[in-house]
Amino acid sequence: MTKLADIGLVGLAVMGENLILNMESKGFTVACYNRTVSKVDDFIAGRAAGKNIIGAKSIKELVASLERPRKIMLMVKAGQPVDDFIEMLIPELEPGDIIIDGGNSHFPDSSRRTEYLESKGLLFIGTGVSGGEEGALTGPSMMPGGSPKAWPHVKKIFQTICAHTDEGEPCCDWVGENGAGHFVKMVHNGIEYGDMQMICETYDMMKAIGMNNAEMEKVFTQWNENELESYLIEITRDILGFKDEKGREVVDLILDTAGQKGTGKWTAIAALDAGMPLTLIGEAVFARCLSALKDERVAASKLFKAEVAKFEGSREQMLEDLRVALYASKIVSYAQGYQLMMAAAEEYGWKLNYGGIALMWRGGCIIRSRFLGKIKEAFDNNADLKNLLTDPFFKDVMDRSQGAWRRVAGTAISMGVPMPCTNAALTYFDGYRSERLPANLLQAQRDYFGAHTYERVDKPRGEFFHSNWTGKGGSTTANTYVV
Repeated sequence: MTKLADIGLVGLAVMGENLILNMESKGFTVACYNRTVSKVDDFIAGRAAGKNIIGAKSIKELVASLERPRKIMLMVKAGQPVDDFIEMLIPELEPGDIIIDGGNSHFPDSSRRTEYLESKGLLFIGTGVSGGEEGALTGPSMMPGGSPKAWPHVKKIFQTICAHTDEGEPCCDWVGENGAGHFVKMVHNGIEYGDMQMICETYDMMKAIGMNNAEMEKVFTQWNENELESYLIEITRDILGFKDEKGREVVDLILDTAGQKGTGKWTAIAALDAGMPLTLIGEAVFARCLSALKDERVAASKLFKAEVAKFEGSREQMLEDLRVALYASKIVSYAQGYQLMMAAAEEYGWKLNYGGIALMWRGGCIIRSRFLGKIKEAFDNNADLKNLLTDPFFKDVMDRSQGAWRRVAGTAISMGVPMPCTNAALTYFDGYRSERLPANLLQAQRDYFGAHTYERVDKPRGEFFHSNWTGKGGSTTANTYVV
């Protein structure tokens, strides 16, 4: 009798194929299916030849090839295709079987699918998978959430195939109920947007002070050996040194318009919904939007001749300042991301393990970096930490970074070099450390034109007041005061 497969996977695009090969290489038997059946035949005859991989020609055949409880992972385009496959699977499954969505789904969809499938006696997992093609093959970071009863059945597979830290810890653990896994993956991608944009801004400033690609490659090589060590710094180094068959530096041949799949936008929208100031990630999303206006920017470059200063300082000092500013801004990005996760945990009743999330991001994923270990330590030392910036380690970094950070921001503004994320990070830090902000005037304005009321510094919190600013208004007030 043919051995039943440990897990099935639907979708033979790059991520699906590589996850299957990863699972098989770790000792699991995998069944696979693709809507275009010829892809199954090609895969079985090609990369899967001679391996413990079973090709299925139909959903019915796929389900029949799996041991119970059946575990089927969907690696298809997010949105309607996931729902379509779920509907195809439901009639073939039995109570207790598990459907796993490993795509970049929006977390409300995962919450909805969890409830829907549980109502039919089935279990659902929505898991974020980060690491791209290489990570899928050699070990991604995985962030599963959904039906808690499903986790024991997939834990061994997930924690075997995922990336591991140098200490051997798996970069995968249960995140929480319903949409928690995909929410954490969404925040991961938002932070990724911010990290990438800040590195690009640093690169742009390096160009502005007269550095060529080879010189920048050396700098990023050095930075990858200190606290900035990370996957994104590493690939930036490689990109800056890459040449085509004609010896041309490829980075200079690439059109300066950036694409996006929407996860950064989702993060910014979730922050607005939660009232959390994810200013840096928002700027990273808008920076991509601005880059897409290429024709308008070309026209504007001919229309506006800005009065900007030339760089006349020490290049060595500016490079050190840039390193410090990038590190400090990176910390702010994570601080903001964690604030959003904390707000979501409170709203949705999730019990997120914040140190564990940092551990999941230590390997396999796009934002993997050395300093994530410091985030885990921060939450290990204080599980009730409200903001990463207040942890002793990160507070010390912020204290030591301010001079360099402000010099970079000031120089960029004077030279006309746009650094929206770096400057947004500094502005957030200045706002967060301010005992008093000008919101008192703002609230007075709201009360003036809309009778929205205000609180007073000489009265207890929770007492609301209204002024008849013009002498013509009444005592009726609005009830939309929200803090």
